Amino acid sequence: MSAALNRRRQDHPISLSTVLNLREQGRTSCAHGLFMLRWLGLPPESFLRPAPERALKGEPRVPADAGLPAAGEDERLRWDLREMYEALDARRRERALTWPELARALRCTPGQLTGLRTARFTAAMNVAMRAVQWLERPAADFIHPAQW
Repeated sequence: MSAALNRRRQDHPISLSTVLNLREQGRTSCAHGLFMLRWLGLPPESFLRPAPERALKGEPRVPADAGLPAAGEDERLRWDLREMYEALDARRRERALTWPELARALRCTPGQLTGLRTARFTAAMNVAMRAVQWLERPAADFIHPAQW
């Protein structure tokens, strides 16, 4: 992860309870998910099941160009949730959907989607991944390195 940054800040972004909660609950936040993905060197899409029609054709579940953005040792990766909100809102308007209709399609609450506009730190990783799939964009489009 950000070894130099962790030493300078004398912190670590993931606690044992975060990892245990992931194991027990099967979900995590976008922020914690990125810390783990960066450590693993994998894009979020690597944990998705392929759509049934892709699986039948033998297509890979992760697009060839999927990957996390590069980040320096003094940076941590962050989701740009406002950018995701704007992309969702634009596509929602194109399709003449209400927020409740989109929320039903993404299996979340309307507040989880509209809250992306003002979220300061994170959202649920499962909601973010359903959103990028609905947008038909890689998660990396909404992930950027940030100085801490």
